[in-house]
Amino acid sequence: MAQAELQIDLGALKANWRALDAMTSVETAATVKANGYGLGAGRVAYALAEAGARRFFVAVAEEGAAIRAAIGPDLPIHVYGGHMADDAATLRDGALIPMLNSVEQLTRHVEDLPGAPFGIQLDTGMNRLGMEPAEWASVAEIALAQGPTLIMSHLACSDEPDHAMNAQQLATFRELTDGAGVPRSLSATGGVLLGREYHFDLTRPGIGLYGGLPFAQAQPVVRLSIPVIQTRAVAAGESVGYGNSFVAERDMRVATIAAGYADGIQRALSGKATLWAGDTPCPLVGRVSMDLLTIDVSRVDGPVEALDLLGPHQGVDALADMIGTIGYEMLTGLGPRYRRVYSD
Repeated sequence: MAQAELQIDLGALKANWRALDAMTSVETAATVKANGYGLGAGRVAYALAEAGARRFFVAVAEEGAAIRAAIGPDLPIHVYGGHMADDAATLRDGALIPMLNSVEQLTRHVEDLPGAPFGIQLDTGMNRLGMEPAEWASVAEIALAQGPTLIMSHLACSDEPDHAMNAQQLATFRELTDGAGVPRSLSATGGVLLGREYHFDLTRPGIGLYGGLPFAQAQPVVRLSIPVIQTRAVAAGESVGYGNSFVAERDMRVATIAAGYADGIQRALSGKATLWAGDTPCPLVGRVSMDLLTIDVSRVDGPVEALDLLGPHQGVDALADMIGTIGYEMLTGLGPRYRRVYSD
């Protein structure tokens, strides 16, 4: 192995979609934004379409164009960011459906692409995207007359099932949309797990498809194996890496491997992360540098050719917990220098 390898199990991805789909009696779409959560949007979307997904969601129009090229002309692709200035050609050519977030976007869409499909996104308390209740009340009659394909909102605390915000947003969403006569969607992965009252007509899971929490039963989708460039003996009292931040307390064997913070392995993992040689844990010693990590492989018998940062012993959420972040960030930060290898 000459290059760090990100192994992506499309079979596990499909199994996760099917498992989430089986939890509801409504349509299950798939969110494939951020380059398919870092795993390659085209390959991910195509696999999910094979699994049974018939509707996709992305963040911005340009992402939608990439998905359209992968899945063909027929399946709907929704754009969470709505209709931004200069999006008209991309939306039209990709047959994309913007989720309009404001009166300004609604006006732009009707003027730039009259008769083209659209959806509506409402803000039910997250204060991030979507029309607020008063804004929606002012244009609801006009917007509904144009025939939106979907009305959606997004839960702020669905990864905390007992959080009061969930029930509050559910009630607000119902107040704003009951009787509208339009298909509705409130739930991503966390909302699927909250139960039937949150499912409405369509769910749109994201992180759970890729093996992340809050879908604890998800099959792992990624394995990151990093090749060893060089192994050296380090004597007690010698330091390793920038700033002499690690000083060996004993004689040890240290492997230098080919990945670093330029590849999404955050510098905050310095001195905290563990990598794996098969079933043997190997601590990261010294600082994470741009292109390299230094790993204590003293416990491994024989030569070491590669070490796993992600794999059966450690998923993205376990790695994220070490530095107080979330699996989403670890996953979407996986860099372009990894050779992506797909299996099914």
